Amino acid sequence: MKNALGNLMQQAQKMQDDLKVAQGELALMQVTGESGGGLVSIIMTGKREARKVTIDASLVGEDKDMLEDLVAAAINDAVHKADKMKKEKMADITAGLPLPAGFSLPF
Repeated sequence: MKNALGNLMQQAQKMQDDLKVAQGELALMQVTGESGGGLVSIIMTGKREARKVTIDASLVGEDKDMLEDLVAAAINDAVHKADKMKKEKMADITAGLPLPAGFSLPF
């Protein structure tokens, strides 16, 4: 029994260490969200921090409402990609661990 508990504690410590590494890696990763067929793009980190917004010159001076909608769509696209990247990274770390349904990691 003691040996099993010791193994469980080692696994928990390894997972904690792996999660710290993954958090650092996600912070460095970048995704690009696009809208309007690439006319608007947003570069965002895995921590959902926008790094760069690019707007095609053909949109400048166009309908302001359309441009705002395209920027919002590009941001949403980048957020969805960052979430997907995070889920894939976490799946690698938690593979094989019996986590309860609906359990969410703290980041």
